[in-house]
Amino acid sequence: MTDTSLMAWLIDLVIAFTLIEAGVLLAYRFATGRGVASRDFALNMVSGLCLMLALRALAHDAGVAWVAVCLLASGVAHGADIWLRWRLDAHRLPHEQVAT
Repeated sequence: MTDTSLMAWLIDLVIAFTLIEAGVLLAYRFATGRGVASRDFALNMVSGLCLMLALRALAHDAGVAWVAVCLLASGVAHGADIWLRWRLDAHRLPHEQVAT
């Protein structure tokens, strides 16, 4: 197995593990009503998956356009995640703020 194919295989493995993790989190939440809400992790996970897809595109010589699309999608998801968290924090009452 060449270094490139090993890297591509490892990236695919990490992507698969991440998708399984998301599925387990969603299934647990759906089945029990407990656990992490999808709104608390979905955009963060999408951002990370898009970064991994950009890395996968590089490993498979898919071309600069695919890498750029994946990186753009990751940035958009990350920006949306930060924006939503910021808005939620702004709507908390002062006594609910976390001390830093």
